[in-house]
Amino acid sequence: MTAVGIDAVEIWTGKLALDLAETFAPRKGDDPEKYTKGLGLYESSFPDAYEDIVTMGANAAYRLMERKDLEPEDVGRIDVATESAFDNSKPVSTYIAGCLEQVYDGDFHHANKGERKFACIAGTQSLDDACNWIRAGRNRGRGALVIASDTALYARGDAGEATQGAGAVAMWVTEDPSLVTLSTEQGYGSADETDFLKPNQQFPSVDGKRSIQVYLARMREALVDFESVAGKVGPDDYAYAPFHTPYPGMVRKAALLAYRHTIRDTDVEDDLADEIGRQPRREDYEDEEAFDDAIRDYMDDLKEQPEYRAWYDAHIEPTLAISEHVGNWYTGSVHLARMAALYHAAEADRDLAGEELLVGSYGSGAQAEIHAETVQDGWREELDDLAIFDRIDRRYDLTFEEYEQVHDRHNHEKQSELEPFTTPEDEFVFDGWGPMNERKYRYVE
Repeated sequence: MTAVGIDAVEIWTGKLALDLAETFAPRKGDDPEKYTKGLGLYESSFPDAYEDIVTMGANAAYRLMERKDLEPEDVGRIDVATESAFDNSKPVSTYIAGCLEQVYDGDFHHANKGERKFACIAGTQSLDDACNWIRAGRNRGRGALVIASDTALYARGDAGEATQGAGAVAMWVTEDPSLVTLSTEQGYGSADETDFLKPNQQFPSVDGKRSIQVYLARMREALVDFESVAGKVGPDDYAYAPFHTPYPGMVRKAALLAYRHTIRDTDVEDDLADEIGRQPRREDYEDEEAFDDAIRDYMDDLKEQPEYRAWYDAHIEPTLAISEHVGNWYTGSVHLARMAALYHAAEADRDLAGEELLVGSYGSGAQAEIHAETVQDGWREELDDLAIFDRIDRRYDLTFEEYEQVHDRHNHEKQSELEPFTTPEDEFVFDGWGPMNERKYRYVE
């Protein structure tokens, strides 16, 4: 079977930054460690006045195409994943294609375009769609642009306000890719849930406690389902495990659950038994409540063990290095985690080619997907061309009052006027409204 996966990635972060410890926490009357240690977040990214999900997605895609020396005729489909869409009919991919046609001689009239929606997992679903399109032989030698673009805003005063973020991840999906290939084996966990939803509204309605429970339950189901087709997963079978990262604190919970699952009935569990006992088994308890209490006690002990800490530091912590500085990008979050892991390997001068990543995606409502990705020989060269940390460092630092103005600007009900904090250069920008209330865009040199 043809090897299919991600050949290249480009990342575009919103140009504005809010420091959670120094700027946000004092105005909220909170201890800064509530954010830095509790949530695991240091900064959030925001779009400037002339940015939105179209400009961020188009700018990421344009830089990817330029770097890979691509022309419109090379692109057979454009898939956009977002949960920040502003039109219930016209997909964001058409707007992005229209932007790109301003800078290329050719057009994308031949390219299949669509928009995926299933909360944050839609980015991975779009990636799956592109891979399956190529595996089916329908691509005619062409590749697919997969773009995850979101502005994650919450109502002011909402508990999720500190996790906000904005940015886009563009992926070039091809045969024989340079970065990673995707496994054909996949595992799913899916159920009808109302943990997080936006019923005809911009800002989400969230049941925070329930959302964590659903995230963990669906992730566990997906891992079990993945093992049913790929075989038992051991704690050290994969170089890194990038998870969907609404905030790093959520990943800590998922990582502990994953570690407990993967060491069950292994020598690792046996070795830990002298310290914390063996994992509780359901059949040993008369009722569900007693079993749940035993599991919680075991996991409280497990997370303090040096074996777990070493595993977490090696396989999980490196995947958070981007997200902790940009916040939640919804559909792009797990794809940031992948790139953060690869950056970590590059900085450690680790030869990662041939090793595997275990990727865990999630979307509220709710569904999780687990699949494996094999790192390819050209991964290091692709990484050298991606300067995400430079982009993060160049963002404009907002005061709290400026943050409030930016929030109002991107609140669909307010859309207040705002002078930009940065100057656009060599990028697409929002350029006002058309006669049918459509958004207009132009390229600024």
